[in-house]
Amino acid sequence: MDNKTVFNLAVCLIGVLVFLVHIANILTKGKRRKDENALLAFLVFTAVHFACYFAFCFLKIYSPSDSLILGFYTGFYIANNVQALFLFLYLLCYVGISKRWGKALWIGNCVLFAIFVALDFANLGTHIFFYAKGGAYVRADGIFFSQGYQFAVFLAVFLIAATSKKLKVRAKVAFSFYCFLPLVAIILQNLLPGYAIAYLSIVVAIEILFVFLNVEKNLQLALEEEKLKEVQVRMMLSQIQPHFIYNSLSSISTLIPLDPEKAQKTLDDFTEYLRANFSSLTENRLISFEDELKHIEAFLSLEEVRFGNRVKTVYDIKAKGFFLPPLSIQPLVENAVRHGILQKIEGGTVTLRSFEEEDAYVVEVLDDGVGFDVEGVDLSSNEHIGINNIRYRLSKMDKGTLRIESHPGKGTKATVRIAK
Repeated sequence: MDNKTVFNLAVCLIGVLVFLVHIANILTKGKRRKDENALLAFLVFTAVHFACYFAFCFLKIYSPSDSLILGFYTGFYIANNVQALFLFLYLLCYVGISKRWGKALWIGNCVLFAIFVALDFANLGTHIFFYAKGGAYVRADGIFFSQGYQFAVFLAVFLIAATSKKLKVRAKVAFSFYCFLPLVAIILQNLLPGYAIAYLSIVVAIEILFVFLNVEKNLQLALEEEKLKEVQVRMMLSQIQPHFIYNSLSSISTLIPLDPEKAQKTLDDFTEYLRANFSSLTENRLISFEDELKHIEAFLSLEEVRFGNRVKTVYDIKAKGFFLPPLSIQPLVENAVRHGILQKIEGGTVTLRSFEEEDAYVVEVLDDGVGFDVEGVDLSSNEHIGINNIRYRLSKMDKGTLRIESHPGKGTKATVRIAK
């Protein structure tokens, strides 16, 4: 066994072991992201690819033949193309390209992939890329074009990564490194024929991808989750205000001798209000809009008992089948009551709307209260922590947005959009 074969076997064995460790790391994770599933498919295929080359190295030693060389290297070139295809899919999932552009890029990629795979099969009869002679692999004049699909993918990956506004510098560097490392490997491969430099470059490039992208993203998400929990606690504490509890219990106490049945209903509403607020402290997932609506109805019922005709409510619910973070709409309703209509002696009306658009679900909270000058108020300051918390949780948990519009003397409208 010569030095080239030993080197190639060692590279393949190390590569397979490294990939298996990463595969096990992803498989043992409880819940996987879409980009992690794409990375898993990429790693599994690459591990199989390396294992096949490892087996081929032994077969070539003990039973070299033209048919073996021709058959293996045909599969080898096709596998290289498949591996590039998996890399491209991983990039699309990691970056999160819009459906329209993502679909167009994917279709174009698949067409190009099919063309080059067809050319790889055609090589069996035409020998445009390579051929076998005396049990040895021989390159043909068109060998450069056999790498056409891979170069096209590497160029596309580099351009998408470099121009993406969603990727950080480390991610751009990782994808760019994977694209340029094979070019260096090809040059070295020509200087050191017979050595599997390309395979070694793949191992190094995948290690960089895994460390720079997957590991860093997991750490980033863990930090985001901790921050989200902190925001939820602060949100809950800001909602459970002692004076509101005291006033609600006082209202229930007053109702008991006058209207026991209404007192019972008010107590049920108060219980539902507290339950929803305390649940938000431990809830780290989205809830249905219907659950949020129950919380809102309980709160507004309590306010109607306390303030009578000064608090009027209108429900215009045309969409319910969507999910959002807990306590993302109820605080907006509470603001509409306390800082909007109750600032007027005669009170006013709070309107809650929900409807569906082509690409989003929309919830609007409107009031005809005193309103305010939006340009004169810094809603991002610590004085408006409730609004900041809602906006943060909508963005991180549901890719949602919050917009506040208001005019002095006319009222306020808060609009929440939940992307489909």
